[in-house]
Amino acid sequence: MRKPGEAGSRFVYDSFDAATARIEANERVAEERWTALEWRLGQIDAVLERLERRIWLGVYGVAAFLLAQMAEALLQAATR
Repeated sequence: MRKPGEAGSRFVYDSFDAATARIEANERVAEERWTALEWRLGQIDAVLERLERRIWLGVYGVAAFLLAQMAEALLQAATR
C-alpha cells in the first residue's frame, strides 16, 4: 500500500490483485458466451418454427389431396 506523503505512482506501491482481475475477466467472457448462446438459441427457435409451419402445410396438403380423391371416387360411384 502507498504510504501517506510518498511521491510517485500509486501503481508502484499498491499491490495488483491478479486473481481478482482474472475472475472479472472470466466473468465477462462467460457473460458474453451466454449472450451469444441465447442469440443462437433464438435463431434455432426461429428456424424450428418455420420448419414446423412447412411440415403442417405438407400435412394439410396431403389431407386435402386424399379428401379430393375420396370425393372424386364417391362422385364416380354415384354416377354409375
